[in-house]
Amino acid sequence: MPGNSRILYVDDDAALRRLVQRALERRGFDVVPAESADAALEILNNEEIALVAIDHEMPGRDGLSLLADIVAMDNAPPAVFVTGTDETRIAVAALKSGASDFVVKTIGNDFFDLLAGSFTQALEKVALTRAKALAELELRAANERLELILGEIHHRIANSLAIVSTFVSMQARASDDPATSAALAETNFRIQAVAQVHRRLYTSPSTNVVELDDYLASLIDELRSSVTTDRQNVVLRLDADPVEIKPDHAVSIGVIVAELVSNAMKYAFVAGASGEINVTLRDTGNGGFNLQVTDNGQGFTLDQAATGSGLGMRIVKAMAAGLSTELVQSPCDIGSRLALDVPPPTA
Repeated sequence: MPGNSRILYVDDDAALRRLVQRALERRGFDVVPAESADAALEILNNEEIALVAIDHEMPGRDGLSLLADIVAMDNAPPAVFVTGTDETRIAVAALKSGASDFVVKTIGNDFFDLLAGSFTQALEKVALTRAKALAELELRAANERLELILGEIHHRIANSLAIVSTFVSMQARASDDPATSAALAETNFRIQAVAQVHRRLYTSPSTNVVELDDYLASLIDELRSSVTTDRQNVVLRLDADPVEIKPDHAVSIGVIVAELVSNAMKYAFVAGASGEINVTLRDTGNGGFNLQVTDNGQGFTLDQAATGSGLGMRIVKAMAAGLSTELVQSPCDIGSRLALDVPPPTA
């Protein structure tokens, strides 16, 4: 039996109140009797009561009227309605009004056993409800602490990657070998793509999802600032629908976009030429999306982009495979169009 078993038994029949009190106290309950609705409310307002048992037929205010007042209370105790054998409609009305149970009033030990069983069940239900609420509160608090810890972790990772990016940029500028400088610049694109995810996660209300459109906007801004002097006339644009994805998927998309934009800069335009590179993100529903990188330059093929070490395209293909998709090249009149159709995440 739950710890607090103090029962308020409301009935205008003094003899029955005494019988119920003695019978239930033998069964382990602490019974407080009340002869009317007003007397019951006075007790409820001044004493701690675990459950109220209410008789319907009482002088003045009846049981349904008292039940309405109890249900309206803050932290109201459960109520069990006690009815006569011919009052089924009253019992149904009581249940609809918020009573936990009803017991048909009879004479004999069966009645007391039914009362005790109903009280025990109602009190156990209240205890379970409170335990569930407490567990949910503790879980929310634990999740909030975890969110704070994860936010701090992402903050430190982003700061560390920013330092690494600075070192790589310094090394690229210090190198006399153009090929080495170009390779380091590409490496820096990849570092920035990963760092942007962690920056967004520690500044976001949630560490579970990344708003891909906002993330790509920040990444595109960084890519613009990294464009070499001979590609300054190439305009880089983003047109993105709102899409939310997992952080690890955002890292993959960021690296893919950085690689494809870098390839377009290198292969689609001759030095000093004007042009456009457009990154487009479209929501295809249920968490799926379509990503395209297009240019209006002289165009290039995936095989052409894989010249040199081919590391960049191997990274793109590996990242795409991790998203359950693959990079495809679509025909277009001018330039090139590379696309990914990312399916909705599986449950």
